[in-house]
Amino acid sequence: MAMMPNPESPPPDGIPTSPSTPPAAAATSSSSSPSRSLSRYESQKRRDWNTFGQYLRNHRPPLSLGRCSGAHVLEFLRYLDQFGKTKVHTPLCPFFGQPNPPSPCPCPLRQAWGSLDALIGRLRAAFEENGGKPEANPFGARAVRLYLREIREMQAKARGVSYEKKKRKKPPQVPQPQPRPPHTLSPSPATGAAI
Repeated sequence: MAMMPNPESPPPDGIPTSPSTPPAAAATSSSSSPSRSLSRYESQKRRDWNTFGQYLRNHRPPLSLGRCSGAHVLEFLRYLDQFGKTKVHTPLCPFFGQPNPPSPCPCPLRQAWGSLDALIGRLRAAFEENGGKPEANPFGARAVRLYLREIREMQAKARGVSYEKKKRKKPPQVPQPQPRPPHTLSPSPATGAAI
């Protein structure tokens, strides 16, 4: 891989971010934009997009976004593995397939499948928001989808965790009131007139 390591330590979520904006630049940019706070998702998407941009700039030779392919996205995901926090047991490990191993082991820490899947989703959206055409989106490449599926299956076996989609619970059925039969007018027994 032709990647220059980022000297910063990774943030708490395990995915490295680009260097922070200097305070003077931050003050300038915040005064020129409307004072609305971004949602957690939008903030994370922006951070992920900036991290990927930094990765492209540090790549040797540097890559432009237009020349980025699914292969480069896979290289980026493999690069991120070094910042992972999820223990993934190797097939030779005695704890392979056990969700809660009784003691530590030397197996590697990796990015969890769910984190990578969410990251790719955010980057796909950010690519299109930044002017990319959906059909040219490298984050939606077939190779990326296959890689994520492979990671999910491998981690499910290694960790003894099922990643099956959760079935939606159907809302409880509220009994519908039975329709009343049409009210017929019957003659009153005393008067013989209809009520």
